[in-house]
Amino acid sequence: MPNRRKNCWQDFKKDNRNMSNTCTLCQSELVSMDTLLGENRLSDGGKLCNKCLEKVSGINQELLYNLHEFSIDDIKSLVQNTVTEQEKPIEKSEELNISIFENAEPGSMPRELYKRRLKEIKYELIQVNANLSMFTKGEIKELPRILNTGERIIAATDAQLSGTLDAGILLVTHHRMVSVSKGVFSALKVNEYLNEVINEISIVKNPLSPVIKIHMKEGVVEFECFFDKDDAERFYSSIEKIYNTPKSEKQVTEVKEVSSEHIFEQLEKLGKLRENGILTEEEFAEQKKKLLGQLP
Repeated sequence: MPNRRKNCWQDFKKDNRNMSNTCTLCQSELVSMDTLLGENRLSDGGKLCNKCLEKVSGINQELLYNLHEFSIDDIKSLVQNTVTEQEKPIEKSEELNISIFENAEPGSMPRELYKRRLKEIKYELIQVNANLSMFTKGEIKELPRILNTGERIIAATDAQLSGTLDAGILLVTHHRMVSVSKGVFSALKVNEYLNEVINEISIVKNPLSPVIKIHMKEGVVEFECFFDKDDAERFYSSIEKIYNTPKSEKQVTEVKEVSSEHIFEQLEKLGKLRENGILTEEEFAEQKKKLLGQLP
């Protein structure tokens, strides 16, 4: 009996050792490169090799930053949903004249063509000085399947469709504006605004999060640029002449004013940033002065 217990214990330790040295998803043995920058550990103790981590983070970029909050069951479910999810047809919004692509999936784009287009798009983003955050990696990876061959990017910035959780990229090409968002555990969403239906664009300047407005006959769509205020203003300046026709001095567009309620909300946020040590007294005073100067 003692020998039997000893053998069972040795078998258990062997299995446990093998499990700790293998990728929980593909079952391949982990190599030194997989643990060079720390183990890709899951919430249930499992580990991923770098190849599997790169593959699943392409589906959900949050895995790059919060892998320890996901279990292997979460990962498998995410992969399975991506494989089985079917592309829905393009819908036309009844309220606004825009095309909405829900659950846009990779499609059958040849791998080499995809890699070439992705390289071209990244180069174009550098050329237009797009200061995109690291949270837009997932959206950037989808651009080769969204933009047509030869469709060049004129400008791009981080943006979130107001009233929704659809945060991602707002970009401009020669014939349309496109917003791309891919949230955690949610489908890819692409909103298209053709140049011919855009009357003009405007910006509501704000020290924390400027708002880009797209004015169309059917209504106005707003995007909040929460990541980089200066980048949002540069984005607007680079496309203003495209969409806003020259006006005489009598027709100069009035400066958009922020409501008092909104300003007081921003002041409250500034106060919290100062309390948390994120803003110095000087920075707080400067931003407060700008906000108070916008009161109607």
